[in-house]
Amino acid sequence: MRLELWHAPPGDVIPNHPRFPVLLYRGVELDDPRERFAAHGWGGTWVSTVFDFHHFHSTSHEALAVLSGSATIELGGPQGEAFEVSAGDVLVLPAGTGHRRARDDGAFRVMGAYPRGQEDYDLLREADDAALRRIAALGPPAYDPVGGEGIQRWPTG
Repeated sequence: MRLELWHAPPGDVIPNHPRFPVLLYRGVELDDPRERFAAHGWGGTWVSTVFDFHHFHSTSHEALAVLSGSATIELGGPQGEAFEVSAGDVLVLPAGTGHRRARDDGAFRVMGAYPRGQEDYDLLREADDAALRRIAALGPPAYDPVGGEGIQRWPTG
């Protein structure tokens, strides 16, 4: 598995995280992603696709494991970048990170998961002062969702 880091630029509508980079794991062997997430303290899993509108979560970090197909995912809101993802890739999005599905191949499915205690997440399309405070206050999770080294790249102070 290979790790890529991307720092989302700040924005007015989609804030992105002020300190934590997006983690993009390529080529993760996930026989049972739900079990793998749970073993690392991530839960609240669901299987579907990614919304086709820019949105973010202010109360939770989010992991998205690509189960099948491929897609172009725009990260960081309108000021961000597009990433091609396919089965075996896992995105770890810090709270505040904008994301949307720009296109997919029709077979695209992801499993989402959240750090323990953050499973009751919000879904926002525009930041306000309260959302910015929640994002800034949310520290890194105890464990990386796939057992990699990425979460160690998120500063604790």
